[in-house]
Amino acid sequence: MALFDAALLKKWIILGAICGLGATVIYPLLLLVGFPLVITVILAAALGILLSLGSIGLFFFLGIFRNTISIYLAALFNIIGGTIFNLMILVQLTVRNYMSAYLKESTNEYSREIISQIWRGVDKVQLGLDVAWDVYICTGSILFALNMFRHPRFGKMFALSGLIIATSLLGLNVYSFPVPPDEAGLIDLGPLLGLWYAAVAIRTLLSLDWLKEQLDN
Repeated sequence: MALFDAALLKKWIILGAICGLGATVIYPLLLLVGFPLVITVILAAALGILLSLGSIGLFFFLGIFRNTISIYLAALFNIIGGTIFNLMILVQLTVRNYMSAYLKESTNEYSREIISQIWRGVDKVQLGLDVAWDVYICTGSILFALNMFRHPRFGKMFALSGLIIATSLLGLNVYSFPVPPDEAGLIDLGPLLGLWYAAVAIRTLLSLDWLKEQLDN
């Protein structure tokens, strides 16, 4: 990381941790709270962007201690994952709102049944995007976790917990494909991975003194 200015690195790391923490707050809100459409779109679009920025910050923070190819790949996969998340959620919202409007405009039961069948078929597209998002975010998370084993501010606890959660989430999605794990009678570990990233972001923000020592050397 010597190619980057120390002051700029610190700003990136702090920005990344704040953005990552923001993403972990927005994620459960989208799952649990029924916002008006405009707010939902804003939050959903912001989540993917915040995740990408958070991953860049984590990349720099881990890279200060040990620069590896795997952390570059981790950041890349998470950025792609954030992009796919935005695609997934915006496709989902678009289909939902158009189809709801068509149902309201329908004048008879036959046409409503046809629209409902079309809706069920088209809606499956976002399930494929959901799995694609999980593949990228889980792969990126696994690679980030591997780089935490020897890191003085993370260590085995963060590394092992991240590996177990991300690997299990990926395995469950592949096993239950194309049905989401929670709809297949399994458990959705997405919120647990979000909590792990929240802990990572908080740990990063609590490591600013260590960061200053590393950048001053």
